[in-house]
Amino acid sequence: MKKLGFGLMRMPTLDKTNPADVDIEQVKKMVDLFIEKGFTYFDTALMYNGSASEAVAKTVLVDRYPRDKFTLATKLHAGFFDSLEDRDNVFDGQLKKTGAGYFDYYLIHGIEGGMLEKYEKFDCFNWLLDKKAQGLVKHPGFSFHDKPEILDGILTKHPEMEFVQLQINYLDWESEWVQARACYEVAVKHNKPVIVMEPVKGGTLARVPEEAEKLFKDYASGMSVPSWAIRFAASLDNVMLVLSGMSSIEQMEDNLSYMDDFKPLTEDEKKMCFKAADIINSQIAISCTGCSYCTEGCPQKIAIPQYFSLYNEDMREHLEEKGWTVNFSNYGTLSSKFGKAKDCIECGQCEGVCPQHLPIIENLKTVSAHYDH
Repeated sequence: MKKLGFGLMRMPTLDKTNPADVDIEQVKKMVDLFIEKGFTYFDTALMYNGSASEAVAKTVLVDRYPRDKFTLATKLHAGFFDSLEDRDNVFDGQLKKTGAGYFDYYLIHGIEGGMLEKYEKFDCFNWLLDKKAQGLVKHPGFSFHDKPEILDGILTKHPEMEFVQLQINYLDWESEWVQARACYEVAVKHNKPVIVMEPVKGGTLARVPEEAEKLFKDYASGMSVPSWAIRFAASLDNVMLVLSGMSSIEQMEDNLSYMDDFKPLTEDEKKMCFKAADIINSQIAISCTGCSYCTEGCPQKIAIPQYFSLYNEDMREHLEEKGWTVNFSNYGTLSSKFGKAKDCIECGQCEGVCPQHLPIIENLKTVSAHYDH
């Protein structure tokens, strides 16, 4: 299997304020190009693209290609079940929505402290093995957002899990929160293949500071900035696949241009990525990947990831010179449809599900101080 996977998480939309309003025709073209080039892996989940992703997968992929021409992965998330019956209904609903008949890869989704307790309480690991025995899942595994010690414990207790999905990118490689390197090394220790999520960190590594961009362009002017992030992850020995949440046909074409005949980074090139990471870390304000897990249960309907993205962009600007950026208008447009940053009631549900463990409430106060005048 080629090392690039199509993450159906950030698909292009017709209405930029509605992630469920997917641009079906553009995604069909992206799928066709992906398969034409010999790539097969598609990754979806119940909540992706405003909970439309699995149904879109049926429309753009399952209904249009023979089942043996593609590999489909989806997930069970702790936020969508509170009983054994709920758990089974989620799976049955996913089979129905995708029309796939079976899932090539199925993941217990986003494991971290509190979620792990719930997955164990409802015996989800053995349940997933039972799905494999029934032929409804070919490869059982899980995605993970926590400390390496916890990952080691899971893989020790559940060696039957065939793979693990980890957040790995050159910015998070030595991050004290994500601990990408340490988690990767645990997977290697247990001889588990790794699928990489967030290789471009939700777009952060596609739009890097000028100094970091110049570093890459001076070395290889023909390579795009995000290509360095995806190739960094794909160059790791134990990585079987790197997911990219592609949002346009142009992103698809760029990714295919260097992943079709993939060549790992040299040691000097890896060092250059780490140098770029130092530059980026010195300028990034809020380390949000834009996964949007925090928005599903927000009682105030606050567009948290979008606001953080706008704020990060502004913090890289010379505001003392400009005084105003277009993001003030963008914030106004978004806040006419969603709650403002200042509307946060500090319920904490967002922080409970954030894979990055961000202090979202305090960050929203910072964003509000910037935009809510």
